[in-house]
Amino acid sequence: MSLIDNLARLEAVATGRAQPRATTRHRHLSQRPLVLVPLTTAGEAGAPLGALVGTERTSPRVLFVPQPRDRDLRFTFLAQLADTVLEYVDSYTQDVEAAERNETDPETGKRVKVEVELCSDAPQLIVPSSAGIDFVRLIGRSTRFRRTAEQDPETPYPAPPRVPLLGRWLTHFGERARVPGSSLLVAMTELLSRHWATGQSSLEDQHLGALLAWIEAPEGTSGADAALHAELARDKDGQLLCPPAGPATDPAFDNRLLAPAIERYDRARGTLATAEDGIQADARLAELAAAEREIRSLIESRTRPTWDAVWRGLDALCTLPEAPHAADRWTRDRWSFTGHRDRVTAGEPPQPRLDDAVTAANKLATREREQARLEAQEALDDPLVMAGRRLAGEAFAGEVTEVVMAYSEGKSPRPRPLVTVRTDDHPHLAERAKVYRSLQGKPQTAEFVTYEGEGSGASVVLRITDKMGRGKEPEPGSLPEKGDRICWTLFEHEQRGGPKLPEPEATPWTHGGPPGEAAERPDPVTPEDTL
Repeated sequence: MSLIDNLARLEAVATGRAQPRATTRHRHLSQRPLVLVPLTTAGEAGAPLGALVGTERTSPRVLFVPQPRDRDLRFTFLAQLADTVLEYVDSYTQDVEAAERNETDPETGKRVKVEVELCSDAPQLIVPSSAGIDFVRLIGRSTRFRRTAEQDPETPYPAPPRVPLLGRWLTHFGERARVPGSSLLVAMTELLSRHWATGQSSLEDQHLGALLAWIEAPEGTSGADAALHAELARDKDGQLLCPPAGPATDPAFDNRLLAPAIERYDRARGTLATAEDGIQADARLAELAAAEREIRSLIESRTRPTWDAVWRGLDALCTLPEAPHAADRWTRDRWSFTGHRDRVTAGEPPQPRLDDAVTAANKLATREREQARLEAQEALDDPLVMAGRRLAGEAFAGEVTEVVMAYSEGKSPRPRPLVTVRTDDHPHLAERAKVYRSLQGKPQTAEFVTYEGEGSGASVVLRITDKMGRGKEPEPGSLPEKGDRICWTLFEHEQRGGPKLPEPEATPWTHGGPPGEAAERPDPVTPEDTL
């Protein structure tokens, strides 16, 4: 956490209101996101209890499992969830645009540009907190290998159609959520805490109601008091007024309301099975329907406050302008979505339970590269974020006081002008350290030469080394001018790729050898496997 973030938290404590950590929105927000508020059964994270899901703020779809221990009812819940999620995903798969991508020519081995399809937009799934992201990953992992009756008539407990496809998509969303800066699957608490600092801990920020209480606290009130009320306030029946839908439920809800309702449902289902005639069966069927409606009402009462809080969070985020580089990161999300769409359509097998050594190394390298790229882009897009880097000595801003033309030594001298920058910052510059500034969206590199002066009037002398054209004289506009105020960074603006890894088939024995052939054999393609 930077010094700016610590100062923002201290100011939030002093004022009783959340303080901005950014002046722009560093994550893309879809015009039509799919919001998912899940609930799980206490003590069993993999047993869904219910959910609110949908793209319309005023009319979410309520899904519930009246008896979470019943495998068939769980599959019914997953089938209903698949209908909603896959319909939403499918709405983004057909609208495409032409794009170019670098690929390796199998004959020459050279990198060439080929024209491919790129989805014009991509779906965005929003959950209340990071625990919701874990729930999405868990559902994806537990369903993508399920077999349907059509795929394997002899499989025990066959999954409903399209449930395995739901698992593949949720697994992809969950994997993409691990990539820094990705917006395919995001948690509202992480979005809000990235842009606002509160006077509570990061753990307390995982309670969406408490986090919004700090952000929405009216003038003259304390965010701490409002957050405490959101966390602990209960009604006359002892139920939380702002249930977090964590997705775990509150014990008071489980013990006082949910457990008796499930017992009534079980009793009604048992009596229905023993009905002796049609009239008795109709009466007991009505009792069963009433028990189901009661459980449905209970699930909606626990999830609706969180559902409304997610949309209020979206309203708060939309007050910030989108950062310029957020569109670039969303384009990479679109490439990821398009690639998975193509793999599903081609009938490739589901994602493996464990990645092979090469795939795991590629994923790790991608996440490290995207993390560094995200930190650099956020600083370049946002002066408040850049202020934190300046206080940490990783950047400095100042006024250009002198520009002296100089040239390199050698047979073909190249322009290497010296630029003097007066700054009040204290950058950590080593001998011949490289610094960078943004020039027409591209990084221009300079080399640290020396310091001039001391104290607040100190100046930094830099030598420009690139982005000046190929002539003997620098191109117009490629050099700073006297009086310009420029921000220089000690971190690179673009991240370089790492060493090329071998193909999975060439994995050395020290890393487990090539992956097994069984993992590469695709499942039989059925109509339910394609969008």
